[in-house]
Amino acid sequence: MALKEKSKNKNQDQENTSSEDAKAADLQNIDKDNNDQQPKDIAALEEQLSVEKDRFVRLSAEFDNFRKRKQREIDEFKKFATESVFKQFLSVVDNLERAIASAEKNEDHQSLMEGVKLTHKEILKIFDAFNVKPVEAENQNFDPNFHQAVTQKETDEVPENTVTNVLQTGYLLHDRLIRPAMVVVSKRTENETNKPKET
Repeated sequence: MALKEKSKNKNQDQENTSSEDAKAADLQNIDKDNNDQQPKDIAALEEQLSVEKDRFVRLSAEFDNFRKRKQREIDEFKKFATESVFKQFLSVVDNLERAIASAEKNEDHQSLMEGVKLTHKEILKIFDAFNVKPVEAENQNFDPNFHQAVTQKETDEVPENTVTNVLQTGYLLHDRLIRPAMVVVSKRTENETNKPKET
């Protein structure tokens, strides 16, 4: 009986050893396969990296070309953005030159005045076409956002801080102030401000 058991244990040990050997052989085969596969994987990754690098370089060059082209377009636009404005002013300059030539030939001041008035009217028409509007100032309440007070005038004819005189017209481009109106602003007369209060 003991002999049977010993032989049974021996058989089991042999089976265990052979299964362990088989496992070790399988592991060696897997390691071998992995070792063979690793260079293939690295080569594939390197190739993919090279492709992506080329793609990145091409995209970078395309973007740089696009940026340069857009900058050229912007520079060109800035260079000629005011062309239409100046084209319209050419007729104004022509009228002024004609008025000057006419005044030099004869001393008819009335026709010169008419020419200057027509030219001024034409300029205002061009301003209107480009949404350049004069700032309303005359008889308006003084507004520091649109008016620049040059001096004050004592008067009781209008309320205090009213624009009594416009020395230079201000202008808006759309809603943006491009030049404030230079104005004279009213203030109360001295004798009224110095009057003692009645008690």
